[in-house]
Amino acid sequence: MISEETQAKFGFKYGRNGAHSSRTMMLSEITELFSHRPADARAEDYQQDIEQFNLLNKPTLKARQLTWRHLVDLYGMNTDIPLFRIFRLLWDADEEARPVLACQMGLARDPLLRLSKEKILQLSVGDLLTRQEMEGLFAERFPERFSPATLKSVAQNVNGTWTNAGYLQGRSRKHRSEPSIRAVNVVFALVMGKLQGVSGNRLFATEWMQVLECRTERLLELARMASHSGLITFKHSSEVIEVGFPDLLTRDEELMLHE
Repeated sequence: MISEETQAKFGFKYGRNGAHSSRTMMLSEITELFSHRPADARAEDYQQDIEQFNLLNKPTLKARQLTWRHLVDLYGMNTDIPLFRIFRLLWDADEEARPVLACQMGLARDPLLRLSKEKILQLSVGDLLTRQEMEGLFAERFPERFSPATLKSVAQNVNGTWTNAGYLQGRSRKHRSEPSIRAVNVVFALVMGKLQGVSGNRLFATEWMQVLECRTERLLELARMASHSGLITFKHSSEVIEVGFPDLLTRDEELMLHE
């Protein structure tokens, strides 16, 4: 694994705070924004769409400014950030992959959402998950940090994100469900592992792959599909796996991985 400092340059975020203290992963907002801009749009373009043109129909300037700040916190919204640039390119590759793709990005950038991951993944399909259970997770991990009202908000937002991504279903009563996992989601999980310094076979055993909840055989099949689509290069011979990202990672980024 490379240092957290280098990972931060790629777009990963660590610490104790996260956007889910006040918002979900804002899937509808980024879907609307991205539909009006190409993948190489600048941060200023997105900010202008929100704050000046009110593309997201927020009632006040303050609400528009807060929306922009939350989106930057969650996604980066700047192609100078490698994770965002790759996320934005993959967004246009497969519409059906978008809910999980947005969740993957949120997991890389929000420690609060990342903390909830184990709680979600330990559930079986059909299991009930109450808001109070999720509140308990954060209360246990951060004793005396959150007020009861904030705990409720965090739990609702986190559960809302997992619902939008397809891992939960229901409104007031949430039950575990199966998300739709696509080749694009496997590509992003591979990239995330690569940007943390992982290579070869180990790319299919990272925490980012575990989120996809697929058997190894299925992950390899989806990686082959991605390779045939030109998203990655993929070679699998006996016990050896080689994955390359010639169109997703720049030469400078590859060099950063070996610093």
